[in-house]
Amino acid sequence: MSANYPPPQQPPGQNPYAQQPPQGPPAPPQQPYAPSPYAAPPQGGAAPGGFNAPAPGGFNAAAYAPPAPIGAAPAGNPGLGVAAGIAAALIAAVIYGLLIKGTKHEIGYAALAVGAVVGFALAKVGGRNPALPFIGVPLALLGVYLGQLFGIALLISDISGAPGVVSLFTDHFSALQDTWKHAMDGKDYFFFAIAGIEGFVVTKRVAS
Repeated sequence: MSANYPPPQQPPGQNPYAQQPPQGPPAPPQQPYAPSPYAAPPQGGAAPGGFNAPAPGGFNAAAYAPPAPIGAAPAGNPGLGVAAGIAAALIAAVIYGLLIKGTKHEIGYAALAVGAVVGFALAKVGGRNPALPFIGVPLALLGVYLGQLFGIALLISDISGAPGVVSLFTDHFSALQDTWKHAMDGKDYFFFAIAGIEGFVVTKRVAS
């Protein structure tokens, strides 16, 4: 027959069913975590001293200049643009003069083409310089003027006994210019002025 003994008394406030810590020496204090010196730094992390350095072998976008905006016009070179405009005026003048000789009369619409060619060359090489459209006006007028003189000189040189084209421009230029003035009428002056406007407009439009 078993005897009923009272349970052992527990200290006040202690749960009799709680797991008791194992008996033994106390555990050493935990040291703070220190990363390994051989570990790679985290991506996008900050390097010592607060400087954000890229990971080794990573892409450093700050080392490269940002690309130019798509569609932006190049800066160009105004000096080369003027030189290109003068060359375009001379080439257009030669073609215009040959056209006058072939048709035996002046073609006003061809003067517009001279202004357009000069303006295109100015803007394409010179860029967006605000002075270039204004330079396109006299260059276009010069191309038309020289083209008409060259065409008249070609027609005169075909006459028997007349001086040649080179002689007309060097030795008889005043007579050649007088012939040009007498050949001009109101319609020719109108297209002459339009050619200057065309040189301005085309230069501004191509450069924008």
